[in-house]
Amino acid sequence: MILDVGIDVGGTFTDAVAIADGRAVRGKAFSTPDVTTGILAALSILREQVGLSEAEFYPAIDRFVLGNTIVTNAVDEQKYARVGLLTTQGFRDTLRIARSARTDERDSHKLAPPPDIVDRRLIVEVPERVDAHGTVLVPLSPGAVRTSVEQVLAGGAESIAVCLLWSFRNDAHERAIAGYLREHHPDVPYSLSSALTPVYREYERMVTTALDAAVKPIVATHFQQLADALAAKGLRTRVQIMQVHGGFLSVEETARAPISMFNSGPVGGVTGARLLGMRLGRRRVLTADMGGTSLDAAAIIDDELRVLPRAEIGGLPTSLTAVDIETIGAGGGSLGWIDGRGVLRVGPHSAGSVPGPACYDKGGERPAVTDAALVMGLINPEYYLGGTVTLSPGKAREAIRRHLADPLGLSEDAAAHGMYRLATSQMANALRKITVNRGHDPREFTLVGFGGACGLFAAAIAADTGVGEVIIPRNAAVFSAYGLMHADSVFSAVQTSPWTMEQPAEALEREFAALEQRARDWFDAEGIPQDRRAVFREADMKFVGQIFEVTTRLPEEPFREGDKETLRRRFVADYEAEFGTGTAWTEAEVLLVNSRVRAVGRTDTQTVTETPGQERHTVTTREVVEPLSGHRRHVEVHRGFGALGKAEGPCLIEEPDTTVYVPPAAAVEVIDGGHFLIRLNHAGAGDAA
Repeated sequence: MILDVGIDVGGTFTDAVAIADGRAVRGKAFSTPDVTTGILAALSILREQVGLSEAEFYPAIDRFVLGNTIVTNAVDEQKYARVGLLTTQGFRDTLRIARSARTDERDSHKLAPPPDIVDRRLIVEVPERVDAHGTVLVPLSPGAVRTSVEQVLAGGAESIAVCLLWSFRNDAHERAIAGYLREHHPDVPYSLSSALTPVYREYERMVTTALDAAVKPIVATHFQQLADALAAKGLRTRVQIMQVHGGFLSVEETARAPISMFNSGPVGGVTGARLLGMRLGRRRVLTADMGGTSLDAAAIIDDELRVLPRAEIGGLPTSLTAVDIETIGAGGGSLGWIDGRGVLRVGPHSAGSVPGPACYDKGGERPAVTDAALVMGLINPEYYLGGTVTLSPGKAREAIRRHLADPLGLSEDAAAHGMYRLATSQMANALRKITVNRGHDPREFTLVGFGGACGLFAAAIAADTGVGEVIIPRNAAVFSAYGLMHADSVFSAVQTSPWTMEQPAEALEREFAALEQRARDWFDAEGIPQDRRAVFREADMKFVGQIFEVTTRLPEEPFREGDKETLRRRFVADYEAEFGTGTAWTEAEVLLVNSRVRAVGRTDTQTVTETPGQERHTVTTREVVEPLSGHRRHVEVHRGFGALGKAEGPCLIEEPDTTVYVPPAAAVEVIDGGHFLIRLNHAGAGDAA
């Protein structure tokens, strides 16, 4: 048996997908604080569906891929290990000075400095200096290394970040500190900026290094537990982990730079949506991944994921390259509450899986979005997760009445509908941020909605943003886990290497040749066959005098003098695609700042070949609070919809692990073997609202 497994650990549920000899099976389990327990529970569900004993299942796994929220949750909740930071003398307050704490917040009362990663008492200045050319001006003595390291450890540091000013030009001093730590404190985790992100801009580089050091002890604990548990059960294959840049690395590579796991799970969903869009001929796709804790949104344009060269993590700018994903605290577990002005709010706080929404009847008392959907009649309390979890409508109503309806002077229906509409509006705003705010028209896109909760909201989000077409994948509830299995292994190497068109092409080619050698070494270490290797050259470029850069792809062949004009034209085209036609400052000199190589090992995941079975179609009616209008009405409720194939809204489609809402003046049909395609009539939808 050929068996591939994908796992996506979310804040509320752990999703699992297995492809066994071309047959796909899926399962969901509640996430657990220790991560490993939730993963093992999800794997147990898969094992039962595949029909193997535990002794047979784990050794049979050929590929095991994992997306998780360990790092994302640690950053979002600011639950870090105690970090000591070593930096160049005179630069102790770089993290505090930041970028003058400027944000796009318009309310001056809400302006605040960036959150602290490192206690200032654990920031130690090291007497050393290297200039911009890499020449040592002030040598770093062994005594200074010893004094600095011992000082931060005496202060209680559990991990050490090392970020010296010009270490990306000459890393000798950072390597000296690493050598001392390996010899005298081998159990203390550390992060070197020169190894993690050897690029200029000391603030972003310091943030990245400090974050990496802050999550290293946490990640080490979780993955050691997971590795031991899986090995004990007989897993023989390597565990591959999704990274922030959209590809996989091994556990060993990830352990060296765990901050690269930020948004690990959501990247799998975006990857899956890209592949689905290509399969269905949709080149412009918006993704909405709504689970129990958050909504993750992304835009795919001309089959390409948007990648940011300076990703923001936890409200802090970093020097990491990352898939552009907009995340907001709006999920099935997001809590409804009333602020100090007496205004209804939803999120960002979540009930999680424990205690969960009030309707779970596991101790949760405050109303969540799932409670609102249950009160509105959108969820069948006897068919949640295919009937494996029974919900309590009474608990949901009680929570909404006590915490929202009575204080606001509303009926329970009105309070629940208010939660639904507010959550929808917040999610629609997330989609506008990645489209309208960047010069794209949402009406040109298809919305792919997935995650266990998104089926109830995707059509309403589309109606709010002007998107005319929605696709709910047939495996929507576990789509991120499914997408993870189809992602590639990716390695990215970057180096600050300033270069202008006046310099010889040979100088730039040397930089790329060195980076490509690192890529080849990675291919060999990962055991990726020659026929599945691809290498791409990229450069961060700007007009001289500007602050930030635009990333441009270079020709794949060696760079020659005759390629300079081609590179300039590509940069101008990319610049104007980002900022608008005519915005390029073409009279100015072009400066290439960072050279980057992306090495891609193409995935070899087996294809799902089975034909969906012809389920028995049943239709009933249920009274619901219609999401767009807020009025009570009876709607049809379909199960086994694949056997029917087409229907008009309003209606509900109940699947074992998700429910899909189709609004009035919309039509739904099954396409490509099981995906739900919803076409909206916005005039009609607006009338209904």
